[in-house]
Amino acid sequence: MTFYVVYIQEAHPTDIWQMSSNVRDHVLYASPRSDGERTETASACVRNLGIQIPAILDGIDNRTERAYTGWPDRLCLIGTDGRVVFKTAAGPFGFSAGFLEQALERITQ
Repeated sequence: MTFYVVYIQEAHPTDIWQMSSNVRDHVLYASPRSDGERTETASACVRNLGIQIPAILDGIDNRTERAYTGWPDRLCLIGTDGRVVFKTAAGPFGFSAGFLEQALERITQ
């Protein structure tokens, strides 16, 4: 099994919807306008959050986010045939690693 973090559009960019907690935590990123800008923002997030698993980037066209409805965050399990086997509800409240763990147990039995 392989796990990835997919970086999609910024959930709370400074130029659209900035949260006070982001200001307090110095998480201040504007909406990227190009793939290059998105790469810079994603790299900073991966580095600052200490993400240890491979991270891949959705393009500025947001094709992956639209295909999997990943915004603002979601856990998805993709089968070997490329189809979605399991997907949590939207985060942050529907984001549950426990539900993903149960789905993994079901498909690996």
